[in-house]
Amino acid sequence: MAPSAAEYETSQLRNVAVVGHGGAGKTTLVDAMAYIGGLTRRRGAVEKGNALTDFTSEETSHGISINLAVAPVPWKDVKLNLIDTPGYTDFFGEAKAGIRVADGALVVVGAQEGVGVGTERAWEACEERGIPRVVFVSMMGRESASFEETFQQIKSTLSAAAIPLEVPIGAGDGFRGIVNLFSGRAHMYRVGSDKGEYDDVEVPEELQASVDRYREQLIETIATADDDLLEAYLEGEELDRERVLEVLGAAMRRGELYPVFCGSGESGWGVRAVLNKLVELMPSPEEAGPFLAESRNGDLVEVTGTDGEPFTALVFKTTSEPHVGELSYFRIFSGSVYNGHTVYNPAHTTPERITHLSTPSGAGRNEVARLHAGDIGVVAKLKDTHTGDTLCAEGRRLSLPGIEWPPTDISIAVLPKSRGEEDKLANGLSKLHEEDPTFRSGYDPELGQTIARGLGELHLNICFEKLKRKYGVGIDTEEPRIPYRETITREAQGQGKYKKQTGGRGQFGDCWIRLKPRPRGEEYEFVNRIKGGVIPHKFIPAVDKGIQAAARQGVLAGYPLVDFMVECYDGSYHSVDSSEQAFKIAGSMAFKRVAQDAGPVLLEPIMEVEVRTPEEFMGEVIGDLNQRRGRILGMESRGRWQVVKARVPLAELYLYSAAVRSLTQGKGTHSRHLHGYDPVPPHVAEKVIAEARNERELAAAAR
Repeated sequence: MAPSAAEYETSQLRNVAVVGHGGAGKTTLVDAMAYIGGLTRRRGAVEKGNALTDFTSEETSHGISINLAVAPVPWKDVKLNLIDTPGYTDFFGEAKAGIRVADGALVVVGAQEGVGVGTERAWEACEERGIPRVVFVSMMGRESASFEETFQQIKSTLSAAAIPLEVPIGAGDGFRGIVNLFSGRAHMYRVGSDKGEYDDVEVPEELQASVDRYREQLIETIATADDDLLEAYLEGEELDRERVLEVLGAAMRRGELYPVFCGSGESGWGVRAVLNKLVELMPSPEEAGPFLAESRNGDLVEVTGTDGEPFTALVFKTTSEPHVGELSYFRIFSGSVYNGHTVYNPAHTTPERITHLSTPSGAGRNEVARLHAGDIGVVAKLKDTHTGDTLCAEGRRLSLPGIEWPPTDISIAVLPKSRGEEDKLANGLSKLHEEDPTFRSGYDPELGQTIARGLGELHLNICFEKLKRKYGVGIDTEEPRIPYRETITREAQGQGKYKKQTGGRGQFGDCWIRLKPRPRGEEYEFVNRIKGGVIPHKFIPAVDKGIQAAARQGVLAGYPLVDFMVECYDGSYHSVDSSEQAFKIAGSMAFKRVAQDAGPVLLEPIMEVEVRTPEEFMGEVIGDLNQRRGRILGMESRGRWQVVKARVPLAELYLYSAAVRSLTQGKGTHSRHLHGYDPVPPHVAEKVIAEARNERELAAAAR
């Protein structure tokens, strides 16, 4: 634990999520900001494994951001809580959590690769929350970097309201400065400086025409956002800088304008300008509010980011550390909190005592006595609080909206490498979900497997690495079994008769049943058509139970038989030997005999699939779906995306998310939900039935 941190008032806080596609340079930029702002004394680097906000062993070994992390960078008497988020879609849940507690976003776009799918998904998440955004074109010092091409892509894919506030001088090896379009001055960076120092000079003559064009567009765009400024602009007056910044910030908050900056996090060039503008343009927590919360009776209540309001905060991340236990990261939306404060968790109706109150700083924590409205804190050892929970003042039990986690799109069966570690595995999987709610798992009794679900293969692999490292559980994986069903296709009838004599009282049950198919999805129905008391009324439910028990075992491959009607229409009984058990067995025997004559078929789950892809990959996506026995339902345009809709058997979708990314160069995504069940093609059914028969034989031999 680090020494106590400085205390910041609400007006001195800015909560900014740093988002963008994987590899765009977000973590490098945050590291440069932390170093230039004085939070750290040395520069870290992702490739060296010592970046401030990439510190877990999984992040350093893979060289990518996996978890969100907070860097509280001081700049101009303001604390910028920079929330560095992963850019790879496998870890999009972390980005969603960071955006949920931010009041603005810094969108990082690489000058080489441009706008990636991670950038677009993060932009959409920011759009949903309605938070202002600043764009930073990074890696201007890299080979083949192009500001103009990247800017045009930003305008066409993210927003036409993007507008540069500065333009670069040179690119690649020739990148040496920027032009500030507000001042019309050039910032020529000092070679060898690692803190982004520059000399303020005249704009190079060869750039003047281009700079004038960009500057005119900027001033005109800002002026049109305010009537007084527009009038001054049209009359040729020099616009007041403070007034321009005020109007620009208001336009950003309304989603009418998105400033674009450029530079290099690696060299630190351009970083000071971004720090300045984040302080000047991003709203404080008080300016960003009010926020909505729900009262105990379901009413929506406004809370404002001020200390005068009762305390409300949202827990947006949970981690665990050896010798410390669980750490809960929270953002205060109203009120303040101090050490020793008892707060309330309305989700679990429990009080929680705040001790060792801290602010997060990468892997470290800095103790504080008090945190003000809008700040981000971390506290250890809460009794019953989880990610997404609200903490609030005891006397005002409010619940803030939680985090909308992305749906899982990949699943795999897991089992412990060592026998006897089933409980240890279950505990470890539960802990993983606590730290990462987009990782889900559970035992499926029908499949007889523990199924782990996540956002992609990389996501699951990282979770399993963490499972081994933190909880000492090694696992093997296998393909999840398919929850097939069986049904009948025609009417059939027959008898089930159970008769057993053992010397004393015997057992006797006799019933005649008729099976009829029902429409798909209408499940099971039992109809009593017994007349004249040939089966006493008290034994009829036993026949029903016997049939249902047998139907759960199926007749072809051991899968539950569904969507059928049973009519029990005849039978006989013995006044002494008949019993409920005898008629239950008779019902089971009747079902097994009659179902074989009722045209049994195997059914498979069919998923409704939507694939979102750039148009240039449509052919590959459709061809792949056809190979997976998919039926294309249609296509539609959503902005620059094409969406392919299809129905595909679940058996053909194992590891499909990885296939989509491979087909679309990492740009495509897909979603799915269960549509229903359809008959399995005969050649596929034969294989499934044969495999089921072999499994039963092996199981019998093992016994």
